[in-house]
Amino acid sequence: MSKRDAFLESACKENVEDFLNFLQLHKDTAEPFDVEEVVQEMPRDQREALWGRLASLLQDILLELPPERWEEDMEVESAADPKHVMAVVDGVTLVASVSLKVLQDGDTYSALLEIVHRLHDVLVSLPVSEAPLQRHIHILCEVWWKKGLKEKEKFGRTAFLHSLQKSFILKKPGTEIQRVWSLHDVLLSLDYTSEANKQIVDLLLQCFHRPIYIRNDDGKRFLVFLFSWNISFIWVIHGTIKNQLEFYSKAMTTLISEIYFRAWKKATGDFLEQIESACIQDFMQCAIFLHRASPVHSKVRQIVSYFHTRKGCHQVDKMLHNLYRPILWKALSAPNFEVRANATLLFTEAFPVHDPDQSNKNIDEDIQKQLDTAMGLLEDPHPTVRSNATLGVCKILAKCWELLPPTIITDFLKKLVMELATDISSPDVRCSVFKCLTIVLDNALSHPLLEKLLPTLKYSLHDNSEKVRTAFLDMLIKVKAVRAAKFWDVCNMDHLLARLAIDSLSVSKRIVNLLFKSFFPVNESEREWCCRCITLIQMNPMAARKFYQHAYRHTAPTNIIKLMLAIRRVLNSCIQTDFDLTEINDSNKENSVAEPVTLGKDLAAVSGLLEVVVILWRSVEKALKQNEEAQKYIFAKFGNVISKYFQTFEDERCTVPLVQLASFMPPALVPTFSCGVLSRLRRLDPGAVPTQYSQLLDCICSWGQAADILELITDWLTEALPKQKEKVNTSRKVHIQETVEAKPYLALIYLDYLLSHTSTREKVLALGQKPLKQLHTVLGNWKSVLYTHLSSTADDKTPSLDTALKAVIYHGRLGAHLQHNSSEGRDYLLSLEHMAAWEAERVLPFLAKRISVVDGEDSEKSQQLASQITKDFLTVCRDVLLVGLGDEKFKGQILHLCSLILLSEAGYLCIPAVLPVLKEVVDTYEAENNTEAQENQEDATTVILGVVANIFQKIIELLARRLRKDPEEGTQLCQSALPGLKDFLQVAETWDRAPLSGVFSTVFAVIIVEKRHLLQKITHPEEVITPESVEDMPPLSKILLSVILASPSICRAFLTEVSSSLDSEAISCLSELAAVLHVLAVIKHAGQSKGGLKSAATSVQQQLHRYAVTSVDSSDIQRVIYESSVKTLNEILDL
Repeated sequence: MSKRDAFLESACKENVEDFLNFLQLHKDTAEPFDVEEVVQEMPRDQREALWGRLASLLQDILLELPPERWEEDMEVESAADPKHVMAVVDGVTLVASVSLKVLQDGDTYSALLEIVHRLHDVLVSLPVSEAPLQRHIHILCEVWWKKGLKEKEKFGRTAFLHSLQKSFILKKPGTEIQRVWSLHDVLLSLDYTSEANKQIVDLLLQCFHRPIYIRNDDGKRFLVFLFSWNISFIWVIHGTIKNQLEFYSKAMTTLISEIYFRAWKKATGDFLEQIESACIQDFMQCAIFLHRASPVHSKVRQIVSYFHTRKGCHQVDKMLHNLYRPILWKALSAPNFEVRANATLLFTEAFPVHDPDQSNKNIDEDIQKQLDTAMGLLEDPHPTVRSNATLGVCKILAKCWELLPPTIITDFLKKLVMELATDISSPDVRCSVFKCLTIVLDNALSHPLLEKLLPTLKYSLHDNSEKVRTAFLDMLIKVKAVRAAKFWDVCNMDHLLARLAIDSLSVSKRIVNLLFKSFFPVNESEREWCCRCITLIQMNPMAARKFYQHAYRHTAPTNIIKLMLAIRRVLNSCIQTDFDLTEINDSNKENSVAEPVTLGKDLAAVSGLLEVVVILWRSVEKALKQNEEAQKYIFAKFGNVISKYFQTFEDERCTVPLVQLASFMPPALVPTFSCGVLSRLRRLDPGAVPTQYSQLLDCICSWGQAADILELITDWLTEALPKQKEKVNTSRKVHIQETVEAKPYLALIYLDYLLSHTSTREKVLALGQKPLKQLHTVLGNWKSVLYTHLSSTADDKTPSLDTALKAVIYHGRLGAHLQHNSSEGRDYLLSLEHMAAWEAERVLPFLAKRISVVDGEDSEKSQQLASQITKDFLTVCRDVLLVGLGDEKFKGQILHLCSLILLSEAGYLCIPAVLPVLKEVVDTYEAENNTEAQENQEDATTVILGVVANIFQKIIELLARRLRKDPEEGTQLCQSALPGLKDFLQVAETWDRAPLSGVFSTVFAVIIVEKRHLLQKITHPEEVITPESVEDMPPLSKILLSVILASPSICRAFLTEVSSSLDSEAISCLSELAAVLHVLAVIKHAGQSKGGLKSAATSVQQQLHRYAVTSVDSSDIQRVIYESSVKTLNEILDL
């Protein structure tokens, strides 16, 4: 039996194993059996018989186990093996696919059609996946469609749908998208309106959500084709894209624009009209009427701009003219400025908007009208429109310079330069002029005219708006880059240097960029660099410093180092030739000097050169550290001359940079100077200013001698303590040869500098625990001096109060630094807790005393001092909490101290210092992460925050009491507490549950009680007046409401509390309701939180009606209060 006959015989259920064996041989590349060859060699009747047998086999095998049960029976044992069934179905699919390849005209393929029908049903019943069987059936349906055989629409639809679905689930769907595009003609056979095709329509719209479709070339072709499928589908596509626009990136929006453009270009007839009116014109209208703040406005503008960039083509020009005609010209004169501004951008970008089919004369007339319109827009009353018109006109000039008459060009530029560049009403307009002139400068034909006009703008460098100065300098940089004019002809060099000396970083950087080649010509000799440097110093020393601060941005570190060495050679030659710089002070084209300068008479130039060296060294310090060889070379070069510099340049102006220069080098290279630094620091007066000691301290620390200065500080502070003068540690490393009186205040000034600057602080804290702990202990001992002053037992020998206060503050600050550096333990927090205990034991009694007439001035003085000590300590505690060093125990101790302070007679004096502590305590917890705290009342967080809420309530009570007892003092106290109140409420409003929700209850209650008290005191109906601002409220309410109204978030939280209190029926009388309405009226006039205001007013409305009946029988005052309340409520609700 031949292979053909054997294969034919195997195609039945009885011989199915033989059939599967043949298929296995086909897959084995080592075997010569090939199904395609066998089927191709079969005569027509044998092929038809094969298809009939395969149809029967497929029917029998699918009846035995339908596809719906394949997944289930994989897990459960059954009579039919799913794998066997799938293998047979796959084999039938293979033979059917091969048969399609060899199918000839005239073949009867009804049996083959039956097979494909059954396989199609298998594909439809299985979930979409990349399984081999489904892939093979899918390809079979695709080939059937492409061959145009019977019922191709059904199989083509399934193949298309399957490809579409797979393209959404595959990680790399490029091939599947290609297949979708190859099957796109299937859509032409489908009815868009049919309910059966709704699934395909939804999937087609999803393609516009998929970036892979938008980026892929075949995907883009397919999306463009979809615009031509059905005219009703165009609007649906457009709506889908508009909904997605907000989420498209800029690059994606460009691709979407391209799809629209290609769809429009290919469309004809009704489809073209629909795309133009429903899509392109809709985008134009959106670009005109959308708010500029809308998230899709920029995307819509980008799409419309894409069409503008395609101008110059007859079809595009015609389309733009037709679509803009009914909307653009009206929009340019609309009452709304945003509409005019948006329309201006579109008009100037699309300029000229003309009908290419018109005669040349008509086109010229249209363009002239449009130029007149553009000129009118430059005079628009709103600055935004003028700014947009400036941009548009500059784009028109840059693009159409050759085509426009010279008079029109001149008129436009004069309008920009002479008027809009000096528009006093709007810095945005002035800024826009300079930004947009850079666009005009891109056209070389504009340079001759601009060269004449630009010098009139020179004073714009001194504009009072920084962004205008920045834009002006950007324009000058552009002028220099395109060589339109000499920038120093536009703006005088003296003006540029004057502005460089005093202006901000952003302006200074641009001036340096502009002047860099003038004063640092890298292509010239180093000698020339020095000449320019000296010239710059002589022209403006401050500008020179700024210039060289930014020089490293524009050249390599190598050139910076070369300039430093060149300046060194100049300074050396000055020493040798008695400061004569005649030979190197040549003139140059841009910066000339009238006559040679002798530095012997001009030490300012020498000090300037030294300052430049310091500035340059600092700018390349990192680069030098990375290149050890270069660093050693610089050290050697400056090390062997710096002692001569110190000897020769003795003027203070030179000494300052020399000291800084010395700090960069190892102390061994400056032995004479380095040995005397500590002595100089020791000899300074206690009243020394920072300029006298700051550089010396920097030197000491940079040389690694921070231990010496720390020892000096410790010694002075120890010796100045009254009881410890005799205790001198003789085991110290540094022995003082000269007798210098201890200067504790100066020691604290030094310590302040060392801890306040990062570079010195790092060196000090790196010294280790022993010397720092010793200093920390000594600082803590100054508490005894403070107590001496408090108890009025201080004598002439007692150190000053200021010194003692400062020492105790630095005890806390140093402790915080040491705790931060400590890897384990809480020793330094413990020392602060001990300090808190000392405060409670020794200081608070002075706050608790009542000032009697007998004690007089001394008692008041002690109380003020106790208040100052307490506030200073609380400030230190706040800082410790601020940097996250405080643990639960520390917070508890400090809050306990705050409670004790407020319970003291004069504790109210410390309220401004207590509030920041409360704020920092709350800030250490996160409101959203403490849900457990609400459930567990014993939780540490809940306990601490409960204490905070109670302390805050006590603070409000104290403020109210002081305002009653002494209004003037109370008002001053409230004013000083304002910042703390605002910060605390800002943090508290993030908590919407107990215990901190009680903070706003306290605020609300005190405001209502105070206002109710005033209303109850009214004796005449005329006195019932609804307040309009916080100034019309009682004293404490005025303070609290000013804080509430200063922050929208605090205001919202307060109004939430108002509504909550009203809903809980906490308000019990008409006076209180009236008080609530007075508060709401003030908030309404402030324009805050309209939603919360309406909600609170609605809650009042629900309760106010209760008092309507009784008001008739009440007194006149009660009736007037009720009527006033109703009127106020209606105003708030806008009834």
